[in-house]
Amino acid sequence: MNPDLDKLRPYPFTRLTQLKEGITPPSDRDPIPLSIGEPRHTPPAFIGQALLTHLHKLAAYPLTRGNTPLREAVAKWLTRRFSLENGILDPECHVLPVNGTREALFAFAQAVVDRHTRPVVMMPNPFYQIYEGAALLAGAEPWYLNCTADNDFLPDLEAVPMEIWQRCQLFYLCSPGNPTGAVANPDTLETLLRLADRHDFIIAADECYSEIYPDEGNPPPGLLQVAAAAGRKDFSRCVVFHSLSKRSNVPGLRSGFVAGDAEIIKRFLLYRTYHGCAMPPPIQAASIEAWQDEDHVIENRRLYREKFSAVLEILAPVMNVSLPEAGFYLWAETPIDDTRFARELFAQQNVTVLPGSFLSREANGVNPGDRRIRMALVAPLEECMEAANRIREFIETNQLQPA
Repeated sequence: MNPDLDKLRPYPFTRLTQLKEGITPPSDRDPIPLSIGEPRHTPPAFIGQALLTHLHKLAAYPLTRGNTPLREAVAKWLTRRFSLENGILDPECHVLPVNGTREALFAFAQAVVDRHTRPVVMMPNPFYQIYEGAALLAGAEPWYLNCTADNDFLPDLEAVPMEIWQRCQLFYLCSPGNPTGAVANPDTLETLLRLADRHDFIIAADECYSEIYPDEGNPPPGLLQVAAAAGRKDFSRCVVFHSLSKRSNVPGLRSGFVAGDAEIIKRFLLYRTYHGCAMPPPIQAASIEAWQDEDHVIENRRLYREKFSAVLEILAPVMNVSLPEAGFYLWAETPIDDTRFARELFAQQNVTVLPGSFLSREANGVNPGDRRIRMALVAPLEECMEAANRIREFIETNQLQPA
């Protein structure tokens, strides 16, 4: 067996299950899970219809690079969404469909990391756990960049030692951030681009939450957008990851794409050809329909705005919690240890939240997830409000209000 498998740590939800062991929550309160970021809004009907319409295409092997109409739909969407120059993205060489960004984010490290040179893979801390596992199984050392309130929950690029920059081969950026909701502004992205040139590493920008934001007039910027504005029209060293899971409420569709630097995409396609992970034709057809429609995405954002407004009105008087810049998580402070808070909340109120320390690692003597919880506002409005009221009751009953 691959000895690097022994380096993998238990997944956050495995740890959460263990944390709840031996507890019998009150039977008169229905369980409300706020722990997992699984979108639960109703998917647009046209996606299901497209799947049914194209089931006959299951009789043919799909291409790993996807069909031309899908790549064209993705390129047009990126161009519209991020105000790119028409034609700057070539669907033939800048775009590659993937079966959800989770597997693509993992596979990317396996394709680009040279394990023979003491490689480092950088990532935000807290972080999506796939980054760490991908780094470890690629033979790299993960380097955690603490994202705290003091630095607006963004990676502190100035705190990285020169020796680490020199060993860096891959930088996982998550903007909007999971779980913090922080958005990297253009200045931060430009700084990262300069560092990538100086130290010869690739930026893998996980932008899967980019389409969930509170202000319709202020969408989060993207890495390709900033690169193009800086004259970097070949998108050198830049690869972005997008998904329909959050944008279109179809996590079960497993549909996304990577886009950017043509040479990197070419090499990643070679890897994926051997990996054997082509997208089924009916899913390609449904994905084309999804990327071409924005009305359902606008409605999706409206539903999240409604939930954030209602939940924050309930929780703000008793918790240090605020509206994120983007995404559907609340990254709230807890007045006691986050694991104890989560365990006792479940025991008393049958509400499940994810301890922040499960999503981060201790780095430089700090675990930035300590005394925080992640709450995913993915359930219907009434359920989110009920959960918020129970959390408030738990805090007030146990006299846990912040000073």
